Amino acid sequence: MIKPALPKGTRDFTPEAVRKRRYLFQTIQHCFEAFGFEPIETPAMENLSTLLGKYGEEGDKLIFRILNNGDILPIARQARDNRELANLLCEKALRYDLTIPFARFVVMNHHQLVFPFKRYQIQPVWRADRPQKGRYREFYQCDADIVGSRSLLNEVELVRLYQQVFARLSLRVQIRINHRKLLQALAACSGDPAWMGWITTAIDKLDKIPVAEVEAELRQRGLDDEAVKLVRAYVDLPGEPSEAFPAVLALLRHHPDAVEGVKELEFILHHVASSPHDQAPVRVDFTLARGLDYYTGTILEVKSDELAMGSLGGGGRYDNLTGLFGLPDVPGVGISFGVDRIYDVMEALQRFPADTRQATQVLWLRMDDAWLAQALEYVMQLRAQGISAEIYPDAVKMDKQLKYASKKGIRFAVMMGSREYEQQAVSLKDLWNGQQEQVPLHELVPTIQKKIQELPA
Repeated sequence: MIKPALPKGTRDFTPEAVRKRRYLFQTIQHCFEAFGFEPIETPAMENLSTLLGKYGEEGDKLIFRILNNGDILPIARQARDNRELANLLCEKALRYDLTIPFARFVVMNHHQLVFPFKRYQIQPVWRADRPQKGRYREFYQCDADIVGSRSLLNEVELVRLYQQVFARLSLRVQIRINHRKLLQALAACSGDPAWMGWITTAIDKLDKIPVAEVEAELRQRGLDDEAVKLVRAYVDLPGEPSEAFPAVLALLRHHPDAVEGVKELEFILHHVASSPHDQAPVRVDFTLARGLDYYTGTILEVKSDELAMGSLGGGGRYDNLTGLFGLPDVPGVGISFGVDRIYDVMEALQRFPADTRQATQVLWLRMDDAWLAQALEYVMQLRAQGISAEIYPDAVKMDKQLKYASKKGIRFAVMMGSREYEQQAVSLKDLWNGQQEQVPLHELVPTIQKKIQELPA
């Protein structure tokens, strides 16, 4: 006998959980389309060559490779080490995110796209990460990207999109913002522009490990004490723009990249400053690094203000991502929503609307098969009006049928016994408050419609 189990980092979802997740997807999708984004989908698997080298050294380690079919032993004998063996045996992989597949999509379809192209995508991704709270190996991403435009208004729109979605979900968050050019300037001022990858990877770990360990990692990479000291001063900079921008420019010696980065951040902050007071605040955070190699400009991340959790979303500008696939000069910027973490936050804070907890609204109780055909007819009338209704399938005791309704959270029960049938009426019971009334059969559908409309939102 096989003991049932799930692979680590994956989850089953109950009907209630699926309804709540659907609520999240629909809310986000509604906002995407309100901002003019169009849907696309890409395959679950990509060629390994499409994915490798796009996510940094740490990211490449987390790609789920797919073993080739056929006789692999002759090929395996050609490998000189484990890394080469993995590449020889695996030509495909599960997608790590939605951005790189999107870049590949743009290159392959650019002749039929209208630029600037605004796309959204809601699909699962896979990462061979260590499972922990809020971190899964299989999870959904909801991405929105704009390609074919260098305008910073795109960043402003994406910030406002974040604000609108989280306002609709009734979650208090803050949007953290930084610029990769500041990190480029930091690497250059530390002694070598090539150190940027190591510096960003190390800084990106600050919310997971102490700063002393980050410094030790940088020293192991070859940065001298002065360079490490500069990085430490950088991450300790204040966050308020009035103090932060002059401070970062002074620290980075007015390096041209730093000047450009500050200028772009000031533009974005100025144009989101008019957001309503109940919208998520936007704050500069110089420790925000976003370790993915393809970011070139503004980078963003969303954090909950109510619950300790990893980022609920993130993104940034990538001005040459399609160039990796032979189509240069197609700038882009995008953001992603971490739906699984958002779900966990909303569940912990009990922010899901009450109507996401139930599917069936009306249960027709099975009492006498003599008028079963009539019951089926009226249940179909309810369904035609958008009211979720079902008939209990088995002729069992009433107590069992009512327990079924209670466990499923069904609000209304319809009963038709011999007396009701003679009068062409039904007994309609509100199972939540116990109120019961007799309703003429021809008035059943409008009566239930009215009761549902009058329920509190």
